[in-house]
Amino acid sequence: MFWLLVLLASLVLLLVWATPYVREAVSKGVCTSTVQLPGKVVIVTGANTGIGKETAKDLAQRGARVYIACRDLQKGELAASEIRAKTGNQQVLVRKLDLSDTKSIRAFAEAFLAEEKHLHILINNAGVMMCPYSKTADGFEMHMGINYLGHFLLTHLLLERLKESAPSRVVNLSSLAFHLGRIHFYNLHGEKYYNRGLAYCHSKLANVLFTQELSRRLKGTGVTTYSVHPGTVDSDLFRHSLFLKLLVKLFSSFIKTPQEGAQTSLYCALTEGLEPLSGNHFSDCRPAWISSRGRNMTTAMRLWDASCNMLGIQQD
Repeated sequence: MFWLLVLLASLVLLLVWATPYVREAVSKGVCTSTVQLPGKVVIVTGANTGIGKETAKDLAQRGARVYIACRDLQKGELAASEIRAKTGNQQVLVRKLDLSDTKSIRAFAEAFLAEEKHLHILINNAGVMMCPYSKTADGFEMHMGINYLGHFLLTHLLLERLKESAPSRVVNLSSLAFHLGRIHFYNLHGEKYYNRGLAYCHSKLANVLFTQELSRRLKGTGVTTYSVHPGTVDSDLFRHSLFLKLLVKLFSSFIKTPQEGAQTSLYCALTEGLEPLSGNHFSDCRPAWISSRGRNMTTAMRLWDASCNMLGIQQD
């Protein structure tokens, strides 16, 4: 027992000593762009909390007209009020968007297109993680439906406006977890077997593949796309897993704040001269390695076709 206590005490002392160095390593990757955005229009999904809220706040600080697109309007209005107060930018607007329901996505897009003549930045930020098995209103597995298919449809519906507003950008939030993902076309919605941790990974791999295929299709249009790993961030994303929430608290020194987690999204949205890297994956504000599964263009094209079929999108 004595030696166990000594070991625990040593570990605590080590953590205390290492914390400043760990924090420095974790928080690396800062968007240093000084670009200002007066007259620019931005949509950030899931911006009522966490990374999305910090992203929206930074863009509002730069003078953009920012749309917070979220499911919970009450939380969205609270976030918008806070952002308006902190930035002095009154052009922070909240609109209803439920990514688990294609009717809501189509209604959001229709209303936005009627309201705005331009769209310069679309940040597909919203997401869920570790959900118990469930389906969206349209019968899609929840992770695949919200994290990927919902944003696929939203991007498709707004694509012409993005082209008309070029140069414009699309930023898709993925995760380092995409390396563990697979695209099982025979089990896209988890009906044959389901693991809620892997379901998250599969959806994030889909976002990486979507980003590359979208970039390929948009060549020459002035619209560029990027996928992003924000880092491990203390946010509401862990709300479905008590175990992960406890780990985040225990290892808080190793976890990014939402503001730190927003930096790579901002980097990809704002950095000048990034156009030649369209389709790339980024982490800590620099290009990141993509595994062979994330670079399989045959899978990317097949996933695009399958997504269009599931969503009822007519292809040219």
